[in-house]
Amino acid sequence: MDGNTTVIVLFVATALIFDFLNGFHDSSNIVATMISSRAISPPRALLITAICEFIGPFIFGVAVATTIGNEIVSGEMLTIPIIFTALIAAIIWNLATWYLGIPSSSSHALIGGIIGSALMANFLSLLYAGGVVSTDNLVKVTSILKTGGLLKVLGALLFSPLIGFISGFVVLKMIFFFARNAHPGINWFFNKGQVLTSIGLALSHGTNDAQKTMGVITMGLLAAGGISEFKVPFWVVAACASAIALGTALGGWRLIKTIGGKFYKIRPVHGFTAQISSGSVILAASLLGGPVSTTQVVSSTVMGAGSAERFSKVRWGVGRQIATAWILTIPVTALIAGLFYLVVWSFI
Repeated sequence: MDGNTTVIVLFVATALIFDFLNGFHDSSNIVATMISSRAISPPRALLITAICEFIGPFIFGVAVATTIGNEIVSGEMLTIPIIFTALIAAIIWNLATWYLGIPSSSSHALIGGIIGSALMANFLSLLYAGGVVSTDNLVKVTSILKTGGLLKVLGALLFSPLIGFISGFVVLKMIFFFARNAHPGINWFFNKGQVLTSIGLALSHGTNDAQKTMGVITMGLLAAGGISEFKVPFWVVAACASAIALGTALGGWRLIKTIGGKFYKIRPVHGFTAQISSGSVILAASLLGGPVSTTQVVSSTVMGAGSAERFSKVRWGVGRQIATAWILTIPVTALIAGLFYLVVWSFI
């Protein structure tokens, strides 16, 4: 095995570890509400979710992968060291927030890592070429970012929680209206209906999140000369779908507790509402090529559904803690990735 092949293998393995942790980290978003409302047992919930996570990317295409891999940073800047250090930063952040039980965004972490590594690489190349730290050179450093693609990504990440909250609020209000004269036995429908809505949510999550790793691996293969154009190979789709499904099957129990119980006591109608609302938002974004945070969308729909019943029902302090993690993720992972790239650069 030559040096270039070794680098590619190591890079792909690191990307799949990130993908696995993404599934491990985000499985809580999909199963938390139906476990908390006692709709289905935890092992069965995770098994159903993992199967759907695997299937999703094969059904709905790779629009998100193209956005991540081709529309954030100029192609000439996408080298293996840049992408590798971005992955390392995202992995560190995912492990830290999992350990602390904070539902954070793997999407934010990856994008922050890519931005931080690329900016540091461009800064060092300008400095090495004899440049000085000035306003003009700082503008040159940021010129590698593709404004249109970056706005598309940030727009999807920033607006999807708001849309999720509104969706959860409106859907629960509609359910209460149409079921206002219903027998209490309707809870059986909402309980068992979560199995179907969780399938839709898992398919949408696998479609959106696995594609982020597909985009990263395809970027690396293109940078290393393994492929001649940005087109996601079938084996990359299969490998990423498998990694995220495996991570989901093992599940992030610390985070299930946060989403499933700390906002408020979730009943079957809340779980049903949150799943159908968040699944719709995530799938729509996936088809449009917009990478969204499943953590953000699910958490916001849970809060939207709770506030539709009674605004004081939601423990807003927990929401503020999670929102703080969301705000910090991109700048912190960008900083971590930039520092890691500086270390790697000193050896190459």
